[in-house]
Amino acid sequence: MRIIGGTYKRRFIHPPKNLPVRPTTDLARESLFNILNNIVSWEGKSVLDLFSGTGAVSYEFVSRGCENVLAVDANYQCASFIKKTAAEFEMESLKVMRADVFRFLKSVKLSFDIIFADPPYSLEGIDLLPGLVFDNNLLKPEGIFVLEHPAAYDFSDHSRFQEHRKYGKVNFTFFS
Repeated sequence: MRIIGGTYKRRFIHPPKNLPVRPTTDLARESLFNILNNIVSWEGKSVLDLFSGTGAVSYEFVSRGCENVLAVDANYQCASFIKKTAAEFEMESLKVMRADVFRFLKSVKLSFDIIFADPPYSLEGIDLLPGLVFDNNLLKPEGIFVLEHPAAYDFSDHSRFQEHRKYGKVNFTFFS
């Protein structure tokens, strides 16, 4: 696994094999950031990465110049790995919080320019995530929320739906 672009481009990430994760593939991550590159000016942006897993998406945001990146994952091993990797890469703008994402979304009082969520595909409640983000005003005006999800979900009827992209088994739905 590697960082696709930005100042940390080509740096490799070596997560332990025992992490309970399904990382976004390099191809899907590269495609996602190609889309975002065309609509986002990275400098100074605040990012929330939910269900962070290995932290690969968080590292991409930091690498591109985002000012504040908050990675949230409930798993202790995942949170520890992201903290360790961020320290090794000297990514001072990356903060890590170990928390249940659903509880976090109901209690956080911050708002973000970009929110990315990559929940486990078998997780119950994936369909609730857009509502939690928007009902709790977590996205700044002109912000973007990207949800990675399995093909079984269709968010095209959501009032904030923008577009859907599919890369193999990876589906990204964009909201604003």
